[in-house]
Amino acid sequence: MTRPFDICIRGAGIVGRTLALHLAGKQLRVALVTAEADATNTRTGASDVRAYALNQASRQLLESVRCWPDETDATPVLSMQVQGDDGGEVAFNAAESNTAALNWIVDVPALEARLAEAVRYQPLIEVFSKPVAATLTVVCEGKASRSRHDWGVEWDVAPYDQWALATRVSCSKGHAQVARQWFHQGEILAFLPLGGPQGNLCAVVWSVSPDRAQTLHDTVQDAFCKELESASHGVLGTLTLTGERKVWPLQQALARRWSGVTEQGQAWVLAGDCAHTVHPLAGQGLNMGLADVAELTQTLVGRPYWRSVADPKLLRQYERSRKADFAVLGQANDALQQLFTNPHPALQVLRNWGMNQFESSGPIKQWVARRAMGTLRKTNTSGKKHP
Repeated sequence: MTRPFDICIRGAGIVGRTLALHLAGKQLRVALVTAEADATNTRTGASDVRAYALNQASRQLLESVRCWPDETDATPVLSMQVQGDDGGEVAFNAAESNTAALNWIVDVPALEARLAEAVRYQPLIEVFSKPVAATLTVVCEGKASRSRHDWGVEWDVAPYDQWALATRVSCSKGHAQVARQWFHQGEILAFLPLGGPQGNLCAVVWSVSPDRAQTLHDTVQDAFCKELESASHGVLGTLTLTGERKVWPLQQALARRWSGVTEQGQAWVLAGDCAHTVHPLAGQGLNMGLADVAELTQTLVGRPYWRSVADPKLLRQYERSRKADFAVLGQANDALQQLFTNPHPALQVLRNWGMNQFESSGPIKQWVARRAMGTLRKTNTSGKKHP
């Protein structure tokens, strides 16, 4: 007789596949449901311009299921340079933080390929195109989740008056493993190093007004690169576009409930962008999603033998812990976005002064760096400490 599924995961993106591998590795039987968006991402991998800054905690999570990409697809960041719009500067350095890297800029298609291959060779994971019966359903469908909508979960959205434009460029100068970010007149531009330590490729994320995003998207390539060179002060020399330009609206959003039971009696829980989204300025979006994976895995695998994986007490424990983390990171992220996009002259002076004060703050700066790198230990709602 076939053993029933313990978990049905709806959504086979990075968060969904990582969770499936961790739960299957702990002998839970997992049904992984792909969505049309998952298939589309796979088909368009060659032109996929997404790249994520992953911290030490995320790296450890992926390494534990042998899915960390090669160095050419996961470039270590040795320093980060942040420039304000009127003399404010902040710099982080891996050596000062006594770590090998501040984070790693990971090529999304390469990571997705590693995860997909691992899923194929895990006998306790079966892939489906539609949801199947299981003791617990975990929804990892992203911010436009159909399941969350169908189950009536309220989704509080705070849209920003910004869109992101993402692409990739080749630079005439090597990136030297430096991540760079500029705040200027309400715009936020980030250059993230790709292609390994000796590389000269960068992933670009440019947060601008909706109209400007569309204009930059439609501008001819040479003119666009000139705009980009000007905005980045020419620090990496001549830029050549190597990827498509993608644009999308930015928002911070939070599901009011992260766990529950449907009218049909199906226990469910949310994870990843289905539960929360943030502005990309701090590069914490996927790190937060993978932290959901770590917390949910620990909650389900570490449960007393007599508790079901669908036990409401366990799921609420996971929900409380992750909401508490979002309350810190999400609100801090939102405050930075509001501060650096406000055009008021007095705030411009204040934020640049604040950046310089933060740069010389010593222990405070190091605490923030460790928090972003995922190397601080926190206590969860059960009183256990974990990364």
